[in-house]
Amino acid sequence: FSSCTTIHIAEQAGSAMSVQERDPCPHRILDDIGGAFAMGAIGGGLWNMVKGARNSPRGERMQGSISAIRARAPILGGNFAVWGGLFSSFDCSLVWLRRKEDPWNSIASGALTGGVLAARGGWRAASRSAAVGGVLLAMIEGLNIFLTKMLAENSAPPYAPPPPYQPPPMAPAPPTAAKPAAADEGFMVDSAKSSQAT
Repeated sequence: FSSCTTIHIAEQAGSAMSVQERDPCPHRILDDIGGAFAMGAIGGGLWNMVKGARNSPRGERMQGSISAIRARAPILGGNFAVWGGLFSSFDCSLVWLRRKEDPWNSIASGALTGGVLAARGGWRAASRSAAVGGVLLAMIEGLNIFLTKMLAENSAPPYAPPPPYQPPPMAPAPPTAAKPAAADEGFMVDSAKSSQAT
C-alpha cells in the first residue's frame, strides 16, 4: 500500500498538468507506467544507495551501495509501474464509462487500485486499502483544486486578450477670460425693414 500512495503523490506533485493537458487515454496508460517506473527506480536507487552505504562495513561502502541499488531499485521501479498501470487503466475505464473527466475518476481509481493490490490479503485488507487509497486521493485532488484556484486568482490567464487601448488622459484646457458683451446684444434688429428703406 505504501508504494501506491507514494506513487500517486509523486505523480500529482511532479506534474502540474491539468486534466485537459494530459495525453489521451490509451497513451496515458503507457506514459504513466513509464513515468512511475522511472520515479520508482530513481527514488529506490537513491534510497538504497544510502541504505547500502550505511549497512556496509568501512572501506566497502561504495560497493555496498552499488550492490543495493542493483538489487532493489528495479524491483521498486516495477512495483511503482504496476501501481501506475493499474491506476491509469482504472482512470481511463472510468472516463469511458462516465463520459467525463473529473477528480472523482482519480479518487475512485485510487480506491480501486488500492483494493486490487491488497486483494491477496483478503476482503478486509482489500477494503481497508481501498478506503485509505480513496481518502488519500481525495485529499490530493482537493489540495490540487485548492492550489489551482488560489494560483488562478492571483495571476491573469495565460492567453487572455490584452486590455483595450485607452488613450492617456489629456491635460485640462486653461480657463479663458470672459469676453465683453456686445452693445447690441439682447436687441433684435429687423433686417427686412432696413433693406426696404434703401
